[in-house]
Amino acid sequence: MIKNDPIGTAIKDYLQGKKKGSITVSCNLTEDDIIPVDYLFRQQEEMPELETIALEACHGHVLDVGAGAGCHSLLLQERGLQVTAIDISEGAVEAMRGRGIENVLLGDVKELNDQKYDTLLMLMNGIGIVGDLFGLYKFLVHAKTILNPGGQILLESSDILYMYEQEDGSVLLDLNAGYYGEVEYKMKYKTHESDTFKWLFIDAGLLEQYAEEHGFTMEVLYEGENGNFLAKLVLQW
Repeated sequence: MIKNDPIGTAIKDYLQGKKKGSITVSCNLTEDDIIPVDYLFRQQEEMPELETIALEACHGHVLDVGAGAGCHSLLLQERGLQVTAIDISEGAVEAMRGRGIENVLLGDVKELNDQKYDTLLMLMNGIGIVGDLFGLYKFLVHAKTILNPGGQILLESSDILYMYEQEDGSVLLDLNAGYYGEVEYKMKYKTHESDTFKWLFIDAGLLEQYAEEHGFTMEVLYEGENGNFLAKLVLQW
């Protein structure tokens, strides 16, 4: 799926003993962020509270969206849940299969059409894959076709309004630039660099509006100190 695969290459390097690598994440809003590759392999005791709550809330057949190295899928599988991991990274998919995850798909969740799930798990700001608000609209329409009745989406996102705050406490937004949570990213690992891609951060209030318009009820299960939150969307119709 991805010819230039920074995430997958980093994961495979780690499994081959190259433990000190890091992934550089560039964003059009702020300075580069550095993700140590070993963070993708965190154990249960290393996971933040938000992720622990999300894993406890999973039920039925779980689709782990953007599963990466598979740390969440492995835990769910060990707990006896039926779990399928999906990622667009060929390297990540190969690594997850090698780590013993029984059901792994190479592909884009937005293109699935031949299976039903009870839980869509979207951690590490996982809803960001929709790209923008129109993408969120399309994703919620699609999600209803792959969820069983009463199925749920467990997703992490963040309200990044604070990134637009000025020194005097005011907020400066370009009202002609679209929603402030629509950003652009690029990832790099060694010589592997992704194309620029869109990523969505959405505030809980706006997310609830979109959820209700598409037949979901929404509950916030966790709120962090930096605007991040865990939401549960349950399909009603």
